[in-house]
Amino acid sequence: MIPYLPHIAAKITLLKSDGKGNGRNRPVQSGYRPAHLVKDDYLTTGIHKYYGDVMVQPGDSVMGTITFITPEYYPRTLWIGRVLTIQEGSRVVGYAEVTQIYNDILVKTD
Repeated sequence: MIPYLPHIAAKITLLKSDGKGNGRNRPVQSGYRPAHLVKDDYLTTGIHKYYGDVMVQPGDSVMGTITFITPEYYPRTLWIGRVLTIQEGSRVVGYAEVTQIYNDILVKTD
């Protein structure tokens, strides 16, 4: 298996199910691959790796990294403090607040 280098570090928060289709009922672990809204009109898959390989329960926050798919298609879209929506299809299941950016192509420069 080829190791994936992370593109960002983030504080990742999973939402509890709200009974209206948003949030999650079940925990996740490292390897979770939800979609992330990186631009107003662009969702991309990202692989999560949680520090300590913990199970993340709905309603909890954890620090970890995210490795995105094809970041060259959405360059200069991230900055420290940016909050990304985490989705499963159209359902919002959480948020990721960018704390560090490892891939320079993603850093917003203006």
